[in-house]
Amino acid sequence: MELLEIMQNRRSVRAYTKEAVSEEQIARILQAGLLSASGRMIRPWEFIVVRDKEMLHKMAGARDSGAKMLEEADSAIVVLGDEEKSDVWTEDCCIAMANMHLMADSLGVGSCWIQGRLRKASDGRTTEAYLRELLLYPENLRLEAILSLGIPKEHPKAYTLEELRMDKIHKEHF
Repeated sequence: MELLEIMQNRRSVRAYTKEAVSEEQIARILQAGLLSASGRMIRPWEFIVVRDKEMLHKMAGARDSGAKMLEEADSAIVVLGDEEKSDVWTEDCCIAMANMHLMADSLGVGSCWIQGRLRKASDGRTTEAYLRELLLYPENLRLEAILSLGIPKEHPKAYTLEELRMDKIHKEHF
């Protein structure tokens, strides 16, 4: 499959079967994240892989809405950035998230990007503070997002090139 086809097929998946995502699939997804482009090749990201079902259930409360799929997920990857290493850690972490999202779909693994930075948890704290207490990551690491992972109950249909909003493209000037 060529890259554009992989991009067309990538969809957010929020409902998963009970089937496990293999260690090999998780390793490939993480490799895609580690291969991501990064400003000055600083690579300020850190990834926490969570497979423990009890922890995933607790993590579902990390957002006041939009994280409940973690209760059904097989696993999740929490993406953190070291703000002391790079002033563009958010951009670098987003690139890593996008690469892992695409790789997951290409492997038949459903995934969903759960935004964490600048979001609130179900208990009123920030999503970052909520997860820091659960996952014990240091203060210099900042939360970007969580990538939920699981075998899809069903995969939404792929995007078609014909439905792309070509009016979003401007040439020479706006």
